[in-house]
Amino acid sequence: MISILALILVIGCVIFFHELGHFTLAKLTGMRVETFSLGFPPRLIGKKIGDTDYCLSAIPLGGYVKVSGVIDESMDAEGIKGEPWEFQSKNSIQKLLFIIGGVLFNIIFAVIIFSILTASTGIYEASPEAIVDSVFTNLPADSAGIQSGDRIIAINGNTISKWEEMAELIHAHPNDSILVKWERDGIEYKNTIMTISYKDLKGGKLVDVGMIGIRPILNHRSTGFFESIHIGLSNTWYWLRITVVSLKMLITGEESIRNLGGPILIAQLAGQSAKSGIGSLFGFIAIISVNIALLNILPIPALDGGHFVVVIIEAIIRKPLSTKAKMRIQQVGLAIIITLMIIVFYNDIMRLFK
Repeated sequence: MISILALILVIGCVIFFHELGHFTLAKLTGMRVETFSLGFPPRLIGKKIGDTDYCLSAIPLGGYVKVSGVIDESMDAEGIKGEPWEFQSKNSIQKLLFIIGGVLFNIIFAVIIFSILTASTGIYEASPEAIVDSVFTNLPADSAGIQSGDRIIAINGNTISKWEEMAELIHAHPNDSILVKWERDGIEYKNTIMTISYKDLKGGKLVDVGMIGIRPILNHRSTGFFESIHIGLSNTWYWLRITVVSLKMLITGEESIRNLGGPILIAQLAGQSAKSGIGSLFGFIAIISVNIALLNILPIPALDGGHFVVVIIEAIIRKPLSTKAKMRIQQVGLAIIITLMIIVFYNDIMRLFK
């Protein structure tokens, strides 16, 4: 139940802010919004206020904002009448602003969440000293006998004075044996430890780095308004880079498509985040918001990136594509999206039975 409720909160917030971005930019550029939908057709419930039908739709795989004179996820091929409030009556810049509105708001949403979390909890900075604060159970350092309060003094014969120096040496040896020397109550100990490997972002690439399962002493401090925003921007940028690198690895075959996850995996992760606290849950929402932003800007028909490409093409050829062509583009895009959804649902189900 916790996972289901957390999934609804995560997906609901991310989709709402994405569509709010389209809605806001449509209004700012003078477009008439006909539909604001959470979910894809058919329509379930809703209320029309002014020109806009605000509704919930049956297929919970996203949402859309329908503006007059555009063929999108709604697959509405109603003819263009040339009214000034129609999408097609706007110039290319206004069209592109509307299209990227969802992506822009998802990024802003992530920055806001990360900034608020930072402002409310402060930050924890690692002490420069190479002193172990805690040891993770059943990881290599624990098995080797390292304890809380121990000072790491050498790695592979290299003398250590700072935690950062020690971390760099360990990171350089994933799935490898290293000789670790440490000190406790004036007595020196040493042991050969086999590191384990995890993925970390270094130089724009996800690489394997070594770890033994120890944590530094963390010093807590509060952050001011501008520092919180700076950290919020930095965290958002970090997760954008992670998403870009992950997509690149999928495209190049470095990462298997079997690792793609869908609603079930998101529900599991959201549930785990919720159990860890409200801060962890909203941090997860921010990460998903960044993911959705980047995925939507991919040049795939039916996604924002696909619409973006169509507008650019129309600007170059100086005339709109035919309604038939746009319908075909949307149909191809929806077919691609449905195929991807089948893959991620299959992956999710297979994970449940592992």
